[in-house]
Amino acid sequence: MLPKNLMHSLLSGDYPRSKPLAIALAVILVSLAFAPFLFPGSQPLNVAAKICVFIILVASYDLLLGYTGIVSFAHTMFFGIGGYGVAIAMYSFNPGWAALGGGIAVALVLSMLLALVIGLFSLRVRAIFFAMITLAVASAFAILASQLSDLTGGEDGRSYRIPELLRPSFRLFDEKILDVTINGKILSYYLIFFAALVLFLLALRVVNSPFGRVLQAIRENDFRAEALGYRVVLYRSIANCLSAGMATLAGVLMALWLRYTGPDTTLSFAIMIDILLMVVIGGMGTLYGAVLGATIFILAQNYLQVLMGELSDALAAAGIPVLPLLFQADRWLLWLGILFVLSVYFFPAGIVGKLRQLRP
Repeated sequence: MLPKNLMHSLLSGDYPRSKPLAIALAVILVSLAFAPFLFPGSQPLNVAAKICVFIILVASYDLLLGYTGIVSFAHTMFFGIGGYGVAIAMYSFNPGWAALGGGIAVALVLSMLLALVIGLFSLRVRAIFFAMITLAVASAFAILASQLSDLTGGEDGRSYRIPELLRPSFRLFDEKILDVTINGKILSYYLIFFAALVLFLLALRVVNSPFGRVLQAIRENDFRAEALGYRVVLYRSIANCLSAGMATLAGVLMALWLRYTGPDTTLSFAIMIDILLMVVIGGMGTLYGAVLGATIFILAQNYLQVLMGELSDALAAAGIPVLPLLFQADRWLLWLGILFVLSVYFFPAGIVGKLRQLRP
């Protein structure tokens, strides 16, 4: 009885409600938890770390789009603030835990203040105008980050050292565990994994709280929620701040993993498009969709090109005409786009919505 109560508490009563979905989530959780031992090599570990970071980033955006009905294009700005907060602190001061904590604190405060200001002054307007305002603010911040080269490194970004415990040269044990050396890189990965797990569970707690129910009521009918006495702008602003804080922490985790922060890794508009795709593919307003969407998209982003190259070579070796040209490795974005269109057509409620429809 205790494990069931513990599970209910951890998931805030928000169960997958589908056996295939529960199995998929369990496979992803186990794979990420034991990634250093199951998938040896630097690339699989990089992919696993990126999946952990983007699960939090996509979940934070789903809190806005899926649960509150707010379309924002400033999410990568908060992601970038987290990355640059770590980069500037680690580059300017002694790369220890105190500097890291200070950088994280400053980044969180700045992100939440910006989110509050943007929310209070912009969420009164119609949704499309709010989206355009956030796009303008994010573009201005990206330009500012590129021009303040003395502080941010400009277009080249910043490389920096991190605390010694998290550096690849650090060895926790002399002996290998399951043929894996437990070094600073492995410790960094598990820091990212457990931080992502805790943040995701906290996000589940938020959306399943009375506050989260109000957000969903605002999403469905903001006029009715206002008539019931809820201050819609205030609730939307708080949701914007919470989402910005989560995105900032995702940026912090990415900065710790890469030991580099630049415009292309955090502030690029392409990242914003990727986040939207992950939310839609996984399923809006579920949070579990962030797990599936981020995992599928990043795996496709990293391995689809390789698989297509091998398929093209195999088709060419078999003497099949035309198809080897269609499946060339440099056409992977075309097929990724086709897969996205098909997923939207066949899974309009996202993969999570479709899997929940399959339950008995």
